[in-house]
Amino acid sequence: MLFELQRFSFPVLHKEIRRLAALALPILLAQVAQVGIGFVDTVMAGGAGKEDLAAVALGSSAFATIYITFIGIMTALNPIIAQQNGAGDASAVGETGRQGMWFGLSLGVFGMLLMWAVIVPFQHWLNLSDKVEGMMADYMLFTGLAMPAAMIHRALHGYATSLNRPRVIMLVSFAAFLLNIPLNYAFVYGKFGLPALGGAGCGVATALVFWFSAAALWLYVAKQRYFRPYGLTARFSKPDKAAFAQLWKLGAPIGLSYFLEASAFSFIVFLVARLGEDYVAAQQVVISLTGIIYMIPQSVGSAATVRVGFSLGRHEFIRARYISGAALILGLVLAVITAAALVLLRFPLASMYTDDAAVLEIAAGVLLLAALFQMADATQCIASYSLRGYKITKAPMFIHAAAFWGCGLLPGYWLAYHFGMGINGFWTALVVSLSIAAVALVWCLEVCSKAVAASFKAV
Repeated sequence: MLFELQRFSFPVLHKEIRRLAALALPILLAQVAQVGIGFVDTVMAGGAGKEDLAAVALGSSAFATIYITFIGIMTALNPIIAQQNGAGDASAVGETGRQGMWFGLSLGVFGMLLMWAVIVPFQHWLNLSDKVEGMMADYMLFTGLAMPAAMIHRALHGYATSLNRPRVIMLVSFAAFLLNIPLNYAFVYGKFGLPALGGAGCGVATALVFWFSAAALWLYVAKQRYFRPYGLTARFSKPDKAAFAQLWKLGAPIGLSYFLEASAFSFIVFLVARLGEDYVAAQQVVISLTGIIYMIPQSVGSAATVRVGFSLGRHEFIRARYISGAALILGLVLAVITAAALVLLRFPLASMYTDDAAVLEIAAGVLLLAALFQMADATQCIASYSLRGYKITKAPMFIHAAAFWGCGLLPGYWLAYHFGMGINGFWTALVVSLSIAAVALVWCLEVCSKAVAASFKAV
């Protein structure tokens, strides 16, 4: 049977699922709070007007593509630190954490410059009103300032979660979410003596919130007694090329996998823009909702990375395989629930973002298609995260490339504009691509985890 699930009784499975859930829940709440920042941006921009919502949709798609790609690269910290922790090497954990922060700062500065560099090409490619394009440019300028802080925060995020302390991430993320609400209100609508920036004000709020999050998380990790044995703040370390190379070697394929997935959704926004502002706004509504839901399997997957990596560090190879299977079961159960919620509550959920009748009708129809891929999306997500626990990142990258672009974005464009399916053509292709990715990644996880266990048995 797959992943040694037949080896242990149901009470053992139940116990492992509870352990995964205990680790995943704070990560989930933290991620929901972080995605909630984007939700607030969308709602505030929608309240300012349809043009503001369209500008934020386009600008946030560019930001999300770079941000999510770079998060993938920074995810390399999780299996490295988890395995070092499993092996009981506290000093190595601290040094990896310090190098991770330097790496994150460097990556964030590059991301900021990249955000600014793509503004003019995007304006030239789009064919929208001057107001929408100008506001999008301002939004991208402001959110670019958030990138360095976002990557430092992500380094500390990987450090804390890999040491089984995700609760701090949750607390900081909720504080950031709450701070984002008045900041959006002030900068979007011009309150408290500040200028009314419209949708661009969401970018100012985002930058301030990310810098707050990085500072708050650093202070907590520096002061909390639990982290002291690892010595993250005990001494200063210069950037180390060898450490950077290790992080890049492991993280680059993960980042590319993230990019392939995120860009498949983000590029659709720009392709849908040719259909009109109503479709852009509806696409943003659906992406925001599915992005929040995606945090559920992503949190389970993050927990699986830590649990698998820790078990491998302790040379518990059968348990590592078993944890992978337990995580997939948990993800499938949760996916059934989210799919049912999308079908039954699609109109109330979409109405949280806008009261425009045309946008609501389009968004509600797309949400039905989004419900179809919940189980496939959860499966492919958790399987790829489990593989990262084994430090296997290149195979998922190739699978995501073939699935999301070869079977998703390109066929979606063909269905949308050559078969007249419009926005539904893109989402139909996404259902197919996610299903293909799920099957391929589960097979890869089964084969690779079995090979790792067998190789150590032979030794």
